[in-house]
Amino acid sequence: MAEKGFKRKLTAILSADVEGYSRLMDDDEEATVRTLTTYRSAISDLVQQYRGRVVDSPGDNILAEFKSVVDAVNCAVEIQHDLARRNTELPDKRRMEFRIGVNIGDVVEKQDRIYGDGVNIAARVESLAKAGGICISGRAHDHVENKLDFEYEYLGEKKVKNIRKTIGVYRVKTEPEDATRRTIHARKAASQKWYKIAYVIIPALFLAIAALTIWKYYFRLPYVEIASKGKIALKIPAGPSVAVLPFVNMSDDPQQDYFSDGLTENIITSLSGCPKLFVIARNSSFVYKDKPVNVKQVAEELGVRYVIEGGVQKTQDRLRITAQLIDAITGYHVWSEKYDRGLKDIFKLQDEITFNIIRALEIKLMEGEQARLRYKGPGTLEAFMKALKAREYIWQMNKESNALALGMMEDVVQLAPDSSGANAGLALTHLMDLWYGSESPFISMAQASKYTKKALALDDSNFDAYLALSMLYLMRKQHHQAIASAKQAIILNPNCADAYALLGFCLWTSGRYLEAIDVIKKAIRLNPMPTSNYFDSLGSSYLGLERYEDALESFKKAVKTNPTDIFARYLLTSTYSLMGLESEARKEALEVLSIDPDFSLSYQEKVVPAKDKTFVKRCIEAARKAGLPD
Repeated sequence: MAEKGFKRKLTAILSADVEGYSRLMDDDEEATVRTLTTYRSAISDLVQQYRGRVVDSPGDNILAEFKSVVDAVNCAVEIQHDLARRNTELPDKRRMEFRIGVNIGDVVEKQDRIYGDGVNIAARVESLAKAGGICISGRAHDHVENKLDFEYEYLGEKKVKNIRKTIGVYRVKTEPEDATRRTIHARKAASQKWYKIAYVIIPALFLAIAALTIWKYYFRLPYVEIASKGKIALKIPAGPSVAVLPFVNMSDDPQQDYFSDGLTENIITSLSGCPKLFVIARNSSFVYKDKPVNVKQVAEELGVRYVIEGGVQKTQDRLRITAQLIDAITGYHVWSEKYDRGLKDIFKLQDEITFNIIRALEIKLMEGEQARLRYKGPGTLEAFMKALKAREYIWQMNKESNALALGMMEDVVQLAPDSSGANAGLALTHLMDLWYGSESPFISMAQASKYTKKALALDDSNFDAYLALSMLYLMRKQHHQAIASAKQAIILNPNCADAYALLGFCLWTSGRYLEAIDVIKKAIRLNPMPTSNYFDSLGSSYLGLERYEDALESFKKAVKTNPTDIFARYLLTSTYSLMGLESEARKEALEVLSIDPDFSLSYQEKVVPAKDKTFVKRCIEAARKAGLPD
């Protein structure tokens, strides 16, 4: 019997420590502590971005866990790339390089700490890595070998301290540290030779510049890469259709990303309220964040004619924004503008950008429509900045980040108690807390209800408040009211993909499967690269109609989007079982239990708000047959 207070689970573990930490401390203790603090914060941020959590960080060591080993390895690679970039700013002797080890294994959890062989193996594998490098256990390698685009070097079976069996170890061949060193050495070599060849290069360089200038201004014609209608993946809507790419953070501080992302999202939300526009959802637009993409590619992949892109530079009290609207079919720049304003003018500026885009698209608005599109966030600058920061945490989509967001949204409501948007945002954050498994479900539900009602009392045209209201009704299994609230959110924001997805969820849980399929497909058209819950609802609707092949395809898409989506895994198990594919069903059941060893069918029966009890029992019986426990 397990000891009281302990919980066993299968998890991916990342262990990292500093190579040569004692030497760095002996050389300059204060500088080492400063650098370690900065690097530890950077690592913690990346762990959160990859849906993990830092479990412990004693001394120069950091221990983190992830539900997915794919996320753990991706995070390890990003950590080494980020630290390599940071190290280029430091003198050679002050550079701080980490070794990282990744393992997947069984651990014991108590009071948010984890123990056991799974953790020990991660630490031992880490010790075999070079400075700036990554090693992973053979078990971790088996999970990621065909899922990540990295090469691996097999280092053999290793005998490590306190572990009875030998462990297969692989080195991840990303080698960011080697690339960094090559760059540094090349710079040094170039600087030593420069004085010998400068008198040859400089005249040649002037000649080349002159030739290039003549070619550019007198002979070269402008080339514009345009989207091909034949290659556009989705049918372009009849009216104006746009995708807003994440505005680039042009500030020196990468920590300002939350501001440029929040500004982009506000513009998307404002444009989405225009019924004469088709606007791609934030999730799909942000797939292109920090990626070298062009307008042609975006238009072809998202099925839109127009693309909006821009940049944001924020200083302490100034704001510089560039924005442009491009017709991807013709390559023509329909509109562009530069803004240089005081930070206090941010609210007016967002509205100005929104209405300039709408005017450039030659859309005529009625007076009531204009009012709907104006930004209605927290009225004070301090509340606005906190709301943007909270939103950054919300989009990390995990329990720990949502807890941080909840605290910030409480501060926003304190600063702007009469803001409908702030109250609706806090209500939705409480609802997300319920979704992630609140420690106090009754309190979370009560708080969500309180702030939803207050948001509606302050502004009954706030679509976010109706989204929260719909979720609350659904949790009470009041399906008719949940559907009505979701429909009202769509009326107020005709391009809100999440509102369509929620309506689809309400419809399938009501047993209205055909209607649900149509609505969810509309949601996916607005959000072509959606989160897995869109495919969960679509697959469930097909399953309710006993269209098993279609259900199977949808649940596979959900799992591909989010390998740890436990609901998709459970229903994929049921679908395989109902199709008579017993081997596949049992295999999928093992995946469910590897993600959540405490998974129970009785809990699923209790929490899924489906009216069609025959559907629920059919899924549960099929999953039980595949080996999932009651």
